[in-house]
Amino acid sequence: MTRTIADGRVARLFGLTGERWMRHANPWSVWTRFAVLPLLALAVWSRVWLGWWALLAAGVVLVFMVVNPLLFPPPRSTRHWASKAVLGERIGTEKTEIPPQFGTSRVPMVASTLQLVALAALVVGLVRLDLLLALTGLLCCQCAKAWYLDRAVLLFEDMKRDPRYASWEY
Repeated sequence: MTRTIADGRVARLFGLTGERWMRHANPWSVWTRFAVLPLLALAVWSRVWLGWWALLAAGVVLVFMVVNPLLFPPPRSTRHWASKAVLGERIGTEKTEIPPQFGTSRVPMVASTLQLVALAALVVGLVRLDLLLALTGLLCCQCAKAWYLDRAVLLFEDMKRDPRYASWEY
């Protein structure tokens, strides 16, 4: 997986350092985090019904997004797809040597680009109150994120041959 300098910064922004990653590896953390974008889209759409109160709803969703990685305890087991995705993301943010098939892969860049394009479609759909465009953007964004996370799972599966990473799976 290609890494950028921002990867580690974003992880630190959300408090993901050291063992705090294990709290985020709880599947509840991952799946509730997947709910953030649809909830944020709903909060923005709700301006039609709620007026300015929609800003409060959006604010609550954004606060939840920031604190989510730390809300849950470490998982009882990390043998779940969601847990492995987080562990793969952790490896991707650390300064470690990763296998060439991941280091040269274009999948993370393509998935991120798809997310950006889909997010733009979602925003336009929300601004115009175009339900089809908003839902299409949301669905494409979520699918691109899932694809990226699936690659992170593959990275973790490959890297766990190293005892350091193998100890993360229990």
